Amino acid sequence: MKKYVAILKETKLFSGVSEDEITAMLDCLQARLKTYKKGEYVLKQGEQLSRIAVPVEGNLHILRDDYWGRRSIINTVATGEMFGEAYALSDGDAILNDVVAVEDSAVIFFDVNKILSVCSSACKFHSMVVTNLFYAISEKNRKLMQKIGHISKRTTREKLMSYLSEEAKKHNSTEFSIPFNRQQLADYLSVDRSAMSNELCKMRDDGLLTFKKNRFTLSD
Repeated sequence: MKKYVAILKETKLFSGVSEDEITAMLDCLQARLKTYKKGEYVLKQGEQLSRIAVPVEGNLHILRDDYWGRRSIINTVATGEMFGEAYALSDGDAILNDVVAVEDSAVIFFDVNKILSVCSSACKFHSMVVTNLFYAISEKNRKLMQKIGHISKRTTREKLMSYLSEEAKKHNSTEFSIPFNRQQLADYLSVDRSAMSNELCKMRDDGLLTFKKNRFTLSD
């Protein structure tokens, strides 16, 4: 567990908290480390969750399958990001989505009640974690609104341009890599993979962009 303290220090949840302070808090927050193989379920739809989770190795996808088995990627969770807080902070609501390890991953789970119940000594760094939690939730809501903006576009091209434009802004460069392969990108944007691949080729032919696998370059 302690080997991941340096990673936790870089997360939004522990922003401003030193490594020594984080180490001191691990037992207080009842931190639990679990590892997962690529493709393994971290959580399944219908389960209960009372803990906030932070991947300290690997990446996760939050997925939803409809009645016919069609899959959508609701969100991605990279190393150091947080997930599960919406359920952990609710009154026993069941998880609506699956969470799957995209690669071999390690996740630390924290008891949300221990986070919100500041110890009797009211240590400064514990109070900072509570504040950080609410800021992190606010940022996740902003990212969700960004995705809604992408998938609300009318055409596949508009969805692609909206998403790729946002990625270029995030990387502050017209050349960047995205965290999806073709099927995953189609699932994320809620479009047909073949139609999306065809549209990408048309956009390349129109001089809008070039790409190789998950590496894209947008034209000025």
